[in-house]
Amino acid sequence: MLSIRRTNLGGMSVASRHVMGTGIVIGALALTLIALLIPVRSFGGTSAAAAPGPSPAPSGPPAAAPGSASAPADDDGAGVMNTAFGPLTPQDREFVRKVRLAGLWELPAGRQAQERGTRRSVRTAGEHLVEGHTELDRRVVEVGEALGVELPDRPSGQQQAWLDQLDRAQGATYEKLFVQLLRRAHGKVFTLVAQVRAQTRNSVVRELATDANTTVLDHIAVLEASGLVDFEGLADSPPAAVPPAGPSPSDTRPRK
Repeated sequence: MLSIRRTNLGGMSVASRHVMGTGIVIGALALTLIALLIPVRSFGGTSAAAAPGPSPAPSGPPAAAPGSASAPADDDGAGVMNTAFGPLTPQDREFVRKVRLAGLWELPAGRQAQERGTRRSVRTAGEHLVEGHTELDRRVVEVGEALGVELPDRPSGQQQAWLDQLDRAQGATYEKLFVQLLRRAHGKVFTLVAQVRAQTRNSVVRELATDANTTVLDHIAVLEASGLVDFEGLADSPPAAVPPAGPSPSDTRPRK
């Protein structure tokens, strides 16, 4: 009896050990699986929670919206306007107005040069100004009406001051002043014409810029043909006077 009990006890002991070993293995596998799943679920849950939330505010200044570049000095504040001919930017409208302004003072200046010029080249320059700006003024009025751009009807204060200077000048002084004032003005608008021609997305403004480019270049050529242009005086600020160079060391050595 005792041996049988010991055998049974020994058998039960072995079975228990098998059961316990199996339980430990299953428990270890379960813990391993949980350890693997926790980071994955945690990472996925974090991403899903962060996705619908607002993005953090940028530390720098806000990015400019399309078409909201820095406004030019003569920006009318109307922004980019949609037209049947394409977008119309503040620069486009500024250009159209400046073409109109150019004609308002260069037309009378050209007529005056035809009457008062003593040199044939100055009278020729006046003729080109009158012919070119008569046609260009007609075109810009059409463009203004098509695009709804309000155009000036009188010269600016600076342009009127130039006309007053020409009225007071006489003889050779008048001719030099006429050529210099008109050549300087055309040089400045020529830069704007090229910029608008290259950048505008409005077909009507592009055509006007093409016409203006041809006209302005012709006027620059005839004004320079007079031989009266002071090219150094065309700069916004005249160059500083360069002091005369002193004698070189070789010049100061005593001659034998």
